[in-house]
Amino acid sequence: MSIGMIVLIILVLLLVGAVPAWPHSTSWGYGPSGVLGLVLVVVIVLLLMGRI
Repeated sequence: MSIGMIVLIILVLLLVGAVPAWPHSTSWGYGPSGVLGLVLVVVIVLLLMGRI
């Protein structure tokens, strides 16, 4: 399994977890989606630099 596949799986799991449809996460606000956006920016920069 390559590092790119592992990063893709982690990003999909973060995306599912950031959806505010779960009953326990209705009061979280924009926190999870902000963290997910930051992770996506870091992954895109690493892809453009050729590190992943």
